[in-house]
Amino acid sequence: MFRRIAAFFLLLWVFGFLWFAVTLPQPADGQRTDAVIVLTGGPGRIPRAINVLREGLAPRLLVSGVDPEVRTVEFAREYNVSERLMQCCITLGYRAFDTRSNAVEAGNWLRANGARSVRVVTVDWHMRRAAYELGRALPAHIAVLRDAVHSEPSLQVLFLEYHKLLARWMIDTWQRLRQ
Repeated sequence: MFRRIAAFFLLLWVFGFLWFAVTLPQPADGQRTDAVIVLTGGPGRIPRAINVLREGLAPRLLVSGVDPEVRTVEFAREYNVSERLMQCCITLGYRAFDTRSNAVEAGNWLRANGARSVRVVTVDWHMRRAAYELGRALPAHIAVLRDAVHSEPSLQVLFLEYHKLLARWMIDTWQRLRQ
């Protein structure tokens, strides 16, 4: 009996990992949202979010998880952003240091700005966990559009991210069951 249960969970894990690795989230279409949030940490994320802003798909941008050492002027120079665009439309968020704190920082910023919809920009392998954390931190009335930046993740990156997502989901499930 134990072998059958173990085999069942092993198969569930294998098929879950295959699903996770093969069906990575894709870039979003040209849908407009009230805001865009980019989670720092990988190539292509910030340029994608700035392009969304420049294309008029969102009127304001939160860059969540900016290193406290980075100044606004340095950021603008690095990403070729005009002073006018920086002042009107881009907020650098310095309070986040991981995906969970990104979600908290984003939720606070979205509530303060009265947003009803948000485009989330992060790399494809990170999108599911980022969207999960945002779903926990945001009010239910805020619609989330996932805009994944394409990457070529290694098997190691996929393996680690899959287990982070599973662990988070299992911890939340355990906490709900205990209540």
